Amino acid sequence: MELAVTEIRNILTRTTGFLKTVTSHSVQPYRGCSFGNALCGVGCYVQHNPYATQGRPWGSFLEVRKNGADSYRLHVDRERRWARKSRGKFGVFLSSSTEPFLPQEFRYRVTEKLLHAMLESPPDLLILQTHSHWVTEYLEIHRQLHRCCDLRVHVSIETDIEEFPGLPPHASSVERRFDAARTLKESGIRTVITVSPLMPIQEPEPFFSRIAECADAVVIDHFVQGDGSPNGSRTERTALPAAMAAVRPDSVDVAYRDRMVETAKQYLPGRVGVNIDGFAGRYRA
Repeated sequence: MELAVTEIRNILTRTTGFLKTVTSHSVQPYRGCSFGNALCGVGCYVQHNPYATQGRPWGSFLEVRKNGADSYRLHVDRERRWARKSRGKFGVFLSSSTEPFLPQEFRYRVTEKLLHAMLESPPDLLILQTHSHWVTEYLEIHRQLHRCCDLRVHVSIETDIEEFPGLPPHASSVERRFDAARTLKESGIRTVITVSPLMPIQEPEPFFSRIAECADAVVIDHFVQGDGSPNGSRTERTALPAAMAAVRPDSVDVAYRDRMVETAKQYLPGRVGVNIDGFAGRYRA
């Protein structure tokens, strides 16, 4: 994997498209993702974004934005004023195009420094989106942020199956991510498990029962309607749908998502979000 240390002019990107109703801004501490060659990278929607990849294979590169915290401090006041005027709230999604808690984070500490900068000048809303159990390494910072802004930590757990034939392993095991979610919730931090993109679930009832114990809410998002293309055509070009169909043929259809939503509602009534509404904290009755 190609690794480069870079700088960014303004790390606070004003959201458009999918995220526009979720937060006013997104923050990416890295460009690229070293989880790109793990299971989550197979269907990762970001690999279809030419701005993010710049023509490079997903998982082949990582750019470390070493001045991320300084950039936040420099631009936060102006971006907060813009957000409150145009969106009503200054919200940050960290992050939508990379994993904030990569193994490289514990060498470069870009995410940690960003979180400290946010403690100094907090957003109104902060959503931490992660696919890694390493999110708990910064538990004390999360506790402090919880006291000064509306904090939600989204932990992605897309299946209860640890290994899929023909696909690489999870970057962070299902068990370790469940443990991380439980730790966050028991620490008083609002925790949401994002089943995104939804993959076959071997035992749906125990899966959603466990989510109800470890999290405050669940979001379910299928690659059909979720990957930003008509009928999931971007994801259809990857190895993910065939691997899903080999385990459970009906899982590649959006109707499978709707059945999982109904199961989830039995265990988390009023706390089940679907697609973009779920990421925005809008849940179904």
